[in-house]
Order: sequence, then structure tokens, then C-alpha cells
Amino acid sequence: MIERIHLQIILALHQYKTLTAAASSLNLSQSALSHQIKHLEERLGVKLWQKEGRLLRLTQPGEQLLSSAQRVIPVLQRTEQTLQAYSEGRQGNLRIGVECYPCYEWLMRVIADFLQSSPEVDVDIVQKFQFSGVEGLLNHSVDLLITPDPFEHPGLIFDSLFDYELVLVIAEDHPLAKEKYCKPEMLRDQTLLLFPVPVDRLDIYTEFLIPAHVSAKAQKFTESIEMMLQLTVCQRGVFTLPRWLAKLYCEQYPLTTLKLGKNGVNKTLYAAYKQSDVETPYLHAFLELGKQKQL
Repeated sequence: MIERIHLQIILALHQYKTLTAAASSLNLSQSALSHQIKHLEERLGVKLWQKEGRLLRLTQPGEQLLSSAQRVIPVLQRTEQTLQAYSEGRQGNLRIGVECYPCYEWLMRVIADFLQSSPEVDVDIVQKFQFSGVEGLLNHSVDLLITPDPFEHPGLIFDSLFDYELVLVIAEDHPLAKEKYCKPEMLRDQTLLLFPVPVDRLDIYTEFLIPAHVSAKAQKFTESIEMMLQLTVCQRGVFTLPRWLAKLYCEQYPLTTLKLGKNGVNKTLYAAYKQSDVETPYLHAFLELGKQKQL
């Protein structure tokens, strides 16, 4: 049976041309090297090399073995490096699902830094239509779920990333712009622009309107923040964003923000992952970067 050491010896003989140099490169004695090749020759029934003065020359069977060694050894080396990287948490594929539409801006910033610090780890963003929240974690569609909605579930860990305030985004010349804060009843005659998420998952309802038994005049669902911005500028609706993200858009558009209620609506963003992944180093490296990127 051809072993890895045989392939390494053939490569060394080809490269160094002498028994002494080849043995030295492999940290073997000349006798040990000769014994290894002689043993293989006896098992294969062919001569692999022969002496020509002080130099060594591979025979035709030896050249055939060399050709295989030149293909196989680099593959083995890369495989070993990859497995070593995995064992050190330096290589893998981190699949991230996001339940919070406005969190993509934050996520892109974290990913940019993570890719720089962990060049041997691939990152995939799994779109909402490819998984269903926590189910995505449980069926291994995603490794990490970014969500503002934690809950108790056996086998899952919800790690807090950062706190944020949810605010109402309105046009600068909107009648509500003069108010100190928004009361639920002020939205009775407004069109709410919403991301396509079930109402029972929308904080503007669960944290603000439903407790006050108030409904908006109308609601319009869209995935596009750009559409929300344009409609809001034209006073065709209002919508909510985390304050840090709303601030960015208010610098680009004639928009302003309004606190939701006197005390505001405060939330926490979480990263959820499986208990079985608790020892995955690159996952925790991503989480640490995420916590540093509080916006």
C-alpha cells in the first residue's frame, strides 16, 4: 500500500537528486529512506529509482509515482491546513438569518470587519424567504439569527447585542413635527408604512398601539426602505426605525424623528444560536464584533 511517506520521498528524490539531500529534507537517515523505498518496491514489484553516479534518477514507474505525489501531497496539505483552521475556529461557513429588516445596515458593517479579521471564514446572509426564524436555526438553515424577539426555547441561546430606541420617522413639515413626542391616538389618521412582517411581530403595534387600543387609519407593506423614505417625505405615510438608523436617513432626506410615547419604545437586538454551537470560536468572534458595533 502506498503511504504518504512514500510520496514525500519520491518528491524529495526528484527535487534534491541525491540520497543525502533527500533524506535530510525529510529528517530521515539515508538508511531509513532507502528502507522505505525498498519496501515499497518489493510490494509493488517495480524499481522506482536508480543511481547514476552520485545522482539519483527516477525510473518510469518512479515518474508515475512522482506524478501522483505532485497531485496528492498538495491536496493533503491543504486539507490538513483547513482542518487545523477549523479546529482553531479560523475557518467555516457562518450562515446568518435576519428577522429585523432595518438591521441590515448594522449587519453589513459588522460583516465588513469580520471578513477582514477572519479571512478563512465564509459568511452567507440567508434571505427571509429561505428560512422561518427560529425554525431556520433548528433545521440548520442558519447558524445565527439576528432578532429583536427572544423567547425561551430548549437548545437555543439568545445573546443580547445592544439596546436601541424605536422612533417614528416623519417629514420635517409634517404636522406632528411640532410635537414633543407621539401619543398613540395621534396615529389614528395616519398611514403606517410597514415591513412585511405579521402585525403581532411589529413593535409599533405590540409595544405602542395595541396596549392603547388604537389603530392607524391605514397600513401599507413594503420591503423597500427607499420607498418608505420617499412616501414619508411626501407625507403619504409614517414609519418606524431604530433611532441610530433613522438619524442616518434624516441627514440625507428632509425628515425628522419623534419619540413614541413620553418614555419611548426601547428594544434590544439579540443573536440566537444553538446550544450545540456554543463552542464555535468564529461564531463568538462575530458576536464580539457585533457588540462593539453598537450604533
